[in-house]
Amino acid sequence: MALTDDAIEKIKQMIVSGRVRPGEKLPREADLAAELGLSRNSLREAVKALSLVNVLDVRQGDGTYATSLAPSLLLEALSFIVDFHRDDTVLDFLEVRRILEPAATALAALRMPAEDMPQLASILDSVTVNSPVDDFVAADLEFHKNIAIGSGNSVLASLVDSMSMPTARARVWRGMTQPRALERTLSEHQAIYEAIINRDPELARSWATVHIAGIESWLRTALAD
Repeated sequence: MALTDDAIEKIKQMIVSGRVRPGEKLPREADLAAELGLSRNSLREAVKALSLVNVLDVRQGDGTYATSLAPSLLLEALSFIVDFHRDDTVLDFLEVRRILEPAATALAALRMPAEDMPQLASILDSVTVNSPVDDFVAADLEFHKNIAIGSGNSVLASLVDSMSMPTARARVWRGMTQPRALERTLSEHQAIYEAIINRDPELARSWATVHIAGIESWLRTALAD
């Protein structure tokens, strides 16, 4: 394993140093192994590992390429890990959301293009307190995803999106069991939206914190009961 780790580190340094740029093809296996001082078996294992986390793209019959290295692509591995969360870890995901989303919402108030704001309004208008809970939560997820994208930070947007899905079931549960939960969510979403369109980052941050903290507080109580 140590030999494979060494091979992974050497390939990573090739990319970080600019020796191989995003989208470029790596030298053929024999040449690359000689250049890096690696056995071909170690090199193959390293390439396999790096392709699993979307750093390398192995194209049969063509060669091995560095990927675009876009954050959303590299963070797909995180999404895979997140899919294995257990119900008792949902509070951990909400805690991370409470840290990340207020920052993303404040940035969206500063950076979201004006032409993207009607989409937020459209999502808000797509549901009411009488909508099926599943539809309501789907709109909720879309609302938060669009805000994260509006932050203008692709890494932050990918992280927010990854952290959001594991809490979807808890949101459905809340909508079905907590009195006036849907009304409260709509009201808080409206306040967040207005802070964004008014370009008020601190108010947007505050409302996002209140919004996520409210869900977290409800779930802690519900689980304790």
